[in-house]
Amino acid sequence: MAAGVREITLLGQNVNAYHGDAPQGGASTLGGLIRALAEIEGLERIRFTTSHPRDMDDDLIAAHGEPGKLMPYLHLPVQSGSDRILDAMNRQHTVSFYLDLIGRIRAARPDIALSSDFIVGFPGETDEDFEATLDLVRKVRFAQAYSFKYSPRPGTPAAGEAGQVPEDVKAERLARLQAAINEDQLAFNEACVGRVLPVLFDRRGRHEAQLIGRSPYLQSVHVENVPGQLFGKLADVIIEEGHANSLKGRLVQAAGRTG
Repeated sequence: MAAGVREITLLGQNVNAYHGDAPQGGASTLGGLIRALAEIEGLERIRFTTSHPRDMDDDLIAAHGEPGKLMPYLHLPVQSGSDRILDAMNRQHTVSFYLDLIGRIRAARPDIALSSDFIVGFPGETDEDFEATLDLVRKVRFAQAYSFKYSPRPGTPAAGEAGQVPEDVKAERLARLQAAINEDQLAFNEACVGRVLPVLFDRRGRHEAQLIGRSPYLQSVHVENVPGQLFGKLADVIIEEGHANSLKGRLVQAAGRTG
């Protein structure tokens, strides 16, 4: 693109509920919009966030499985692995619905990196409810996830409910959940070692001639001895190290792809 843009992210509180006009005219779902944007010359990558499981339709799932510019990364918040807590949160999906959806998405794109959101200690959450959340994490094995303790917000129904979970219990549950998530994230990153991944360099590192970019799976990739002209461009990188929150690699070729 004229301004040098190589990647765009479509944003919305529930972006996959999008229905509107495609760039070339006519009504479009998010899948249709992604396909239309993919026709723009010079645009290399497309992402979107955040999604709701109930609006992850067949067309959008199919878009992930098609060759193109949509990156193999999906943030799909679930919040809890307990149907009882999901109902209390008014999330409008069940655990079985979510797991079935994950299976369909992975069938379309087996290498997709999945991310999610979790809240622990929602009012009324029992030990059994929390164990159900851990069980969901073990089944899905997220490449990344965000997790938080429930915090009462004045004026919300949950803030006034009985069964508020004590802070020390919430903290203990959060620590256990984050340990499970971090284990899976590290395993995902370590599995990338030895692979050649296209990296879009978008940040300068702390060291001279070091650039940092993003893999297709949204991982930070640190690379040394990178020619300055590769900033803002794509280049193939062989991954040599996988860490908890990042990858390290080296250039396969000196020239970046300009699209």
